[in-house]
Amino acid sequence: MPRGLRRLQESGESHFVTFSCYHRQPYFASSEVFDLFVHCLEDMRRRFELWVYGYVVMPEHVHLLLSEPPHSKLADAIHYLKLSFAKRLRSRYPEHPGTFWQKRYYDRNVRDYREFTVKLRYIQSPEEWHWSSYRHYALRETGIVEIESEWTARDREHKAREGQRGYSFAQVSAQNRGANLGHQANGSRRVATT
Repeated sequence: MPRGLRRLQESGESHFVTFSCYHRQPYFASSEVFDLFVHCLEDMRRRFELWVYGYVVMPEHVHLLLSEPPHSKLADAIHYLKLSFAKRLRSRYPEHPGTFWQKRYYDRNVRDYREFTVKLRYIQSPEEWHWSSYRHYALRETGIVEIESEWTARDREHKAREGQRGYSFAQVSAQNRGANLGHQANGSRRVATT
């Protein structure tokens, strides 16, 4: 790590992360390369159980707004993302240059709500970038990467409520089947979904 640079991880704060292609070259030159990175980002999100609040992939660099992983360091998650992407890219496109990423990454702790919204707006401003979270916020589209927002939180709460209701209906239905030999007591049948 460069002299004087301290990473404040395991702080419980969100992080604004930026990393670049080697020598700031526009290596994201095709939709296949962009798509591969977005799939790797979702893989990292799931593997490290962190939240992605926003992202944008540009021709020569990437911006991410992330939570900290609950069971490991953010540095491990970023290392996994960059390495897994580079390995997958090399296996699919052997003609691609050897070194894809510049070493290290820039990380800024996001300490309050105002700073969080500033960073999120910065990421969301490039509407022309197809490979970003912009469409999630502007159009509420669901993409490859699950974006943590008030909508996804609301959807998760809704599914949990439906799941609880579904569990109650299934439990009552099972009790009714046993007591009524497969017939519903009120003559109606309700199917629970999760």
